[in-house]
Amino acid sequence: MATAKRIRVLLAEDQTMLRGALSQLLELEPDITVIAQAANGREAHRMAREHAPDVIVTDIEMPEMTGLEFAAALKESDSKSRVIILTTFARPGYLRRALDAGARGYLLKERPASELAEAIRRVHAGLRAVDPALAAEAWGADEDPLTDRERQILQRAGDGRSSAEIATELRLSEGTVRNYLSEAIAKLGAANRVDAARIARTRGWL
Repeated sequence: MATAKRIRVLLAEDQTMLRGALSQLLELEPDITVIAQAANGREAHRMAREHAPDVIVTDIEMPEMTGLEFAAALKESDSKSRVIILTTFARPGYLRRALDAGARGYLLKERPASELAEAIRRVHAGLRAVDPALAAEAWGADEDPLTDRERQILQRAGDGRSSAEIATELRLSEGTVRNYLSEAIAKLGAANRVDAARIARTRGWL
């Protein structure tokens, strides 16, 4: 009798110990194999193109490219790989952004490893795997008021970068950067750029 084909998984997680532990746990499953591991979003994006995994399990907070940016890039390229976000952030804003970016699953790291394996099977089968309580909360949460550009700039400002540094990195004028920051601060009812970044992060909009 032919052996059933295993679900090919790419793991993207910047914490080396956690990534290794997840890989070992998933390899214990009879129908799942981890074909590649990435330590940052850009590396994960390259590996996704190279290996075309069935399912990608990615963290949100990663260097060089976040898990949400990674998922959005895959969606834009019409990748057949299905994405599960595995995170510590139990925030409706993050869940809504993840689904908008094309993710098929959203799980919290505090859940048992068996739930991750089952989520991989569900997503591979074309279903969704989202924590029901978090999903219900997301429907009642405030709509994210930020544009993608405002989010990019506010995220960098919240990390302590100056308007000049942000302008150079994003190839914009300083005046344009300040205008975007002013818009974001006004939308969030914040006192300043640092306060705006704090509010947005708390709600899962950054």
